Amino acid sequence: MDFSISPKLQALREEVRRFIAEQVIPLENDPRQTAHGPSESLREELVGLARKAGLLTPHASKELGGLGLSHIEKAVVFEEAGYSTLGPTAMNIHAPDEGNIHLMEVVATHEQKERWLKPLVQGKIRSCFAMTEPAPGAGADPSMLKTTAVKDGDHYVIHGDKWFITGAEGASFAIIMAKMEDGSATMFLSNMDAPGIEYVRTMDAMDACFTGGHGVLKFNNLRVPASDVLGEIGKGFRYAQIRLAPARLTHCMRWLGQARRAHEIALDYARHRQAFGVTLGAHEGISFMLADNEIDLQTARLHIWHTAWLLDQGERCNFESSRAKVACSEAEWRVVDRSVQILGGQGVTGETIVSRIFTDMRAFRIYDGPSEVHRFSMGKKIVAGREGSK
Repeated sequence: MDFSISPKLQALREEVRRFIAEQVIPLENDPRQTAHGPSESLREELVGLARKAGLLTPHASKELGGLGLSHIEKAVVFEEAGYSTLGPTAMNIHAPDEGNIHLMEVVATHEQKERWLKPLVQGKIRSCFAMTEPAPGAGADPSMLKTTAVKDGDHYVIHGDKWFITGAEGASFAIIMAKMEDGSATMFLSNMDAPGIEYVRTMDAMDACFTGGHGVLKFNNLRVPASDVLGEIGKGFRYAQIRLAPARLTHCMRWLGQARRAHEIALDYARHRQAFGVTLGAHEGISFMLADNEIDLQTARLHIWHTAWLLDQGERCNFESSRAKVACSEAEWRVVDRSVQILGGQGVTGETIVSRIFTDMRAFRIYDGPSEVHRFSMGKKIVAGREGSK
């Protein structure tokens, strides 16, 4: 595995780093940043800046106007974008749109791409991915899916409840996962203003980094034309893996940037803040935490790059993406937690961005599958001798 960065990628990394520092970070305290994420007007301004800089939706194919980045290239670019809480929004690489773009490029028909994917790539609209349900429906176990789709002539009629649907408020369309009469799952595309979709409420959540927050939806007699089935009938769970394996990794990439930001703020503080006659960094307890931060940051980066390299080789990588998701989410969380501790009072106030990163990142150990579910899945494969150290 060659993890050297080409001169072209180095130049792109520096370009993204400058863009984030000079144009995005100054907007982090904009009053349009709400408790439920950046407002639509702030998102549009940020997207406009990235579009002007030629950095909008870089992961999309060149045919759709992106840069056609490989997974390794995304690892570099997404980390730099993630250095700001607003960076992924600005560059249109935030969840859930980033994963939906990847899925639709692989699965959608030409007509579906023209109608929904192109404006999504252009940053003109947003989307959501409606799979998670309240109990007893699907959560970490997608096989518990309760939302149903029944064929009625040239349409499918969808009934069910969804919640924790990121970005649902203000989204133009949704990808909806529903169970068929034979027990299989299928994905459907629908405009969010279609009769039969009710936006019930916005959930209060710890994080404030996703435009539209997290919503509760009700589907009641939603009629979806057969032409708006995403992919093939009955292959919803298979398509979910097409979306989720890379999406787990891009989460790791973006949050790595924020963990690095928290560490650098804490490091600067430790170099200058005096306590008991010396700087904080001169105390062994603080220097050990800084050393552990560096270890965790590099460990996470290596997990990301290794899995990205495998994906670029065409490997499925479900086991490796689970391993990276657990390792990165927990390592990056430890970095931010230590950074709060080093900053002391400043770490639990709005004096720095670190407290905001702390509350945003805590949910990462739950997003796209809790750590425990990934460990359980990996453990079964290891015991069965299908996966493991190679």
